[in-house]
Amino acid sequence: MSVTADAFATKSDFAYTKVRELILSGQLEPGTVIHQAALAREIGISTTPLREALRRLKQQGLVELDAHRDARVSQLDATEARDLLEMRRSLDPMAAALAAERRTRAELVEMRAALDGLEALPGHPTWEHLAHHRRFHTAVYRASHNAILIESLDGLWDTADRYRLHGLEVERSPEERAMKAAEHVQLLEAITAGDSEGAARVMLAHIETSLGAKSAWRLAKPHAAPATADHPAPDAAPGAATGSA
Repeated sequence: MSVTADAFATKSDFAYTKVRELILSGQLEPGTVIHQAALAREIGISTTPLREALRRLKQQGLVELDAHRDARVSQLDATEARDLLEMRRSLDPMAAALAAERRTRAELVEMRAALDGLEALPGHPTWEHLAHHRRFHTAVYRASHNAILIESLDGLWDTADRYRLHGLEVERSPEERAMKAAEHVQLLEAITAGDSEGAARVMLAHIETSLGAKSAWRLAKPHAAPATADHPAPDAAPGAATGSA
């Protein structure tokens, strides 16, 4: 993301966006100590707006700050991964169903544009890969025309990107990747047809086999063999074998 401080209302907003990108893209890995003076120089700002940004990131659970203002990227957490999965199992299908009922012609155009060239995430995705996936799902969320639901799912997506990267640490087969790409197409087809039940069903399957589901399984069972399409995860994270969302 090639943004500059001039594009933001404050330097704190700029710092927040840049550090959040570094964390969610995996460039700042879980547990990494953030050397504030060095990072401020790298970003091109002073430490004051950086500290303000870190306090915002702490509120989102992405950063830990101690009394001496040392900062560290928060570790991945099995309970948080489970909680995210449980929320998305409920909210994403709801958004898809509402989108099928309420989408406008312009929103369908945006969904098709976001789907163009969209593939399952590679093993080492760039920030652009992650942003492309978010654009498609965000287009679905927006079409629900439920402001509270949209805000909730946007917040969940922010937190979930780190778990997607964790899920990608287990290599997926070409068949698994093809399945996730096909689900995106099926979802758009159901929404276009106004099929709310079908859209919810496709979205639920998409979440059950998502990278977030795989990450929840791996964190809950750190010493177990990774789930695969032939040997999926148990009921604690059903279907957590594959995924892109």
